[in-house]
Amino acid sequence: MTSTATPTDNWTKRSVVSSFIMKTEHGSPRVALFQRSDRVSTYQHHWGPISGTISRSDPTPLAAAWREMAEETTLTPASLSLLRQGKPFTFRDASVRREWTIFPFLFQLKHEPHEHQQEQQKQIQTDWEHEAWAWHDPDAVIRGDASTGSNSGNLRGVPRLAESLRRVWFENDLGPAGAGKILAEGLDVLGRDHESGARQLAGVALQVFRDVVARMDGSAAGAEGEGVQDWWAKVRFAAWHLWKNGRESMGAAILSALLAALARVEQVMQQKTDRGTLCEKVRSELNAQIAERQDSATRISQAFVAYLEKTFASKRASHEPICILTLSESSTIRQGLRDATEAGFALDLRILESRPLYEGVSLGGSLTTDLTTTAAPTIEPPPKPPPHSITIYTDASAALASSNIDLLVLGADRIAASGAVSNKTGSLPAALSAKHASPTAQVVVLGESDKIAPPGRAEDHVVEDNDASQVSRAWRAEYNSQRVRDAASTTIHQDGQGSRNGDSRAVKLAIRNIFFEWVPASLVDTYVMESGEWTTEEIAQHSAELEAEEKRLFGSL
Repeated sequence: MTSTATPTDNWTKRSVVSSFIMKTEHGSPRVALFQRSDRVSTYQHHWGPISGTISRSDPTPLAAAWREMAEETTLTPASLSLLRQGKPFTFRDASVRREWTIFPFLFQLKHEPHEHQQEQQKQIQTDWEHEAWAWHDPDAVIRGDASTGSNSGNLRGVPRLAESLRRVWFENDLGPAGAGKILAEGLDVLGRDHESGARQLAGVALQVFRDVVARMDGSAAGAEGEGVQDWWAKVRFAAWHLWKNGRESMGAAILSALLAALARVEQVMQQKTDRGTLCEKVRSELNAQIAERQDSATRISQAFVAYLEKTFASKRASHEPICILTLSESSTIRQGLRDATEAGFALDLRILESRPLYEGVSLGGSLTTDLTTTAAPTIEPPPKPPPHSITIYTDASAALASSNIDLLVLGADRIAASGAVSNKTGSLPAALSAKHASPTAQVVVLGESDKIAPPGRAEDHVVEDNDASQVSRAWRAEYNSQRVRDAASTTIHQDGQGSRNGDSRAVKLAIRNIFFEWVPASLVDTYVMESGEWTTEEIAQHSAELEAEEKRLFGSL
C-alpha cells in the first residue's frame, strides 16, 4: 500500500507502520518501546514502537516495516523474524490534524541460547529519531500502567499505543496460558508446515479455531449485551489471526473454512443459549464442520472422473492410455488418478520431480503403490486391469515431458477472482510447455471452491522465499564432483552476507527458494471443483461473495 499524505478538509492522511520488537526474558515476554526525540515532527518524547510512513516506493506495508526497522535500529532479518501482523485500523488525532491508518507488526528478536542480556541489548542501535528505549511487560503497556523506570511514573505513550499492541499481542485478551497459548501454538504449527497442502492446512486451522473457542471464557460469552459482543469480537479476531498469521500463502483455503465456521457460530448465538451451553454447542458445530470436510476430496475426484468419461470415453473403451503430466504432491490429484483407474482408464503418467522437497517423486511412489493394488475395473467385460506407466522427469525437462500429452493436471493452493491459479513453482513452465509441445492438450485444475480468494488480494501474492538450505543440501551430496561441492560451500558462505571477507566490491550471491507461482487463467481450460466443472465467471462470482462475507465478519474489528 502506498502512502497517502494529501490534505482533506484540513486533515492530512497518512498510512504508517508500527513495529513492535519482542523477546523472552526469564520465561516472560518483553516488548521494546522507544522514546521519540525532539527532532521528530510529531509526538516528541512519547514512547512507542518503531514507526514510519509507508512510502510510494514500498511494495507492501511489511516491506516498509523492514525498511524502517533497519533505518531506526539497524536490525535486519539476520537478527529479527516476523512473528505476527495485526489488523490495520484508522483513527483521527485532532491535536496534529492527522488521520492515521496504522499497520501493526510484531517481530521476534533472535539470539543464541548462551547469549547474555547485555549482548542482546547491543543488537539494537537507535538513530536520531529516538532518545531512549527500554523493555516492558506487554500486558502492562496495554493496561496503561507500564513505567518508564524513573520518578516520572507511567510512560507517556503515542496515541493508540495499547490498541496497536493488542492487535499483535492477543495473549492479553485470550490469556497467555489458555486460549492465547493454543492460538499461538497453532500459528506456529501452520507456519512451519511446508509439506501439507492448502486443504490440509485449512483443516488444521479449523481444528485450532475450535480448540481456541473451547478455551475462551464461557461466562463472558453467556452474558447479555456487551459481554456477548466482546466474546464474539475475540472469536473473530482469533479467526483473523489464523487466516493472516498461520500460512498466508495458503490463506484462501483457510479463510473460506473460517468464514464458514464463523457463520456456524453466529447461528448458535442466534439461538440465545445460556452461558453454560453456548461454547458446548459451538464446539459441536465446529466438530461437524471438520467431519464434513473429509468428503471434499472424494467429491472432487468423482467430478474429475466424470470429466474424463465425457472427454475420453473412446480411450477407456480401447484401453488406450490417457497421457497426463502433473507435478508436486496433491492428495486431491492422487485420489483423482486412483479413482480414474478404478473407473477403467489406463494412465501414462509423467510427473515432474518438484525440487527442492521432491514432492513429485513422493507422488510417483505413492501412485506406484496405488495402481499396483487397484482392483480390476468394474466395467463389463473386465478381462484384466488396464496397463499403467509412471515416468518421473527432472523439473528442467518440462517441455520434453509435455510432448504428446492429453492433459496437464494441476492442483491449486489459491485461485484468484480472475481464475489465475497459485500452485507449486514449476506449474507455469509446465503449462507453457504443454501449450507449446501439445497444442491440443487440456490444462485442468483440480481444487475445492474453498481455495478461491476474495478479489483484490490473490494477485498480491505472498512470496514464500524459504530456507535456502533446502536447495543447497543436494549440491553437497557425496555423488557430486568436488567442483560442485566446493561451489556449494562458496554459495552457502555468501548467501545473505552481501560480500565476502569484508570486500564491499564482492558480488552479492543469494539462493532463492520460492515455493509458489501464478498460472494465468488464459492457460487453464477447465476447473474441476467438488460440484463439477467451473467457469471463470463462476469463480469471479464466488470470489465476490467471499469478499462480502469477509467484510461483514472482519470489517468492524
